[in-house]
Amino acid sequence: MDPITLLIVCPLVFLAMLVDAIAGGGGLISLTAYLVAGLPPHVALGTNKVSSAIGTVVATARFAKSGLIKIKLAIPAVIFALAGSAIGAKVALHTPDGVIQMIMVFALPVVAFFVLRKRALDVPADATISTKKQIAIIAISSFFIGMYDGFYGPGTGTFMLLAFTAAAKLPVREANGEVKCANLASNVAALVTFAANGAVWWGLGLVASLFAIAGSYVGSGLVMKNGAKVVRPIMLVALALLFVKVLYDLVF
Repeated sequence: MDPITLLIVCPLVFLAMLVDAIAGGGGLISLTAYLVAGLPPHVALGTNKVSSAIGTVVATARFAKSGLIKIKLAIPAVIFALAGSAIGAKVALHTPDGVIQMIMVFALPVVAFFVLRKRALDVPADATISTKKQIAIIAISSFFIGMYDGFYGPGTGTFMLLAFTAAAKLPVREANGEVKCANLASNVAALVTFAANGAVWWGLGLVASLFAIAGSYVGSGLVMKNGAKVVRPIMLVALALLFVKVLYDLVF
């Protein structure tokens, strides 16, 4: 590791995990950092999971300590995210980058539509559904979004947050807690899969993880203080950056 690589990766990983703790989408920033630093695409995906997983541990612990995680909802989220992510990572190892980018181009406008809706994240107090339906929605969402996380990654937390609030009707602060559990599980499953195939640069990933921890700690604290007021603008910025990055890669 040369100093320039560390100067590129570490500050951006801090910012990425700060954004990710608030609204997801931080993977766009951190993955881009590894690619700019010169890592091959599959190694960048795998190494990104090192700092992402460790940083997400901190955010998840803070939500748990604040009582914002319901075990009954977190367990299915974790189990199905693990399964989906492992499958997605295996597919990613055999998929050309262009195919992944094309999928993103079609997926992002749909997600942006839900984010831009006036009350996309503001769940009314009387908007309740049964716990069984919530568990089913969370399990299905965690599996398919977890699969996407293992396959590519950026935007996973944002997609999960949208699903857990708009479909499962969880309040934003509580949904963030369940999202962190599912996202941590998907990160770990993808990391194990990439590592088993030699697609992880452990030294760089572990150094960057120190900055990921700091970013997650700061970001999760902002969520607990400001809730949806902080989440919405960060989500919009993350989605916009992700869309621009994907279009740029396809064109150039």
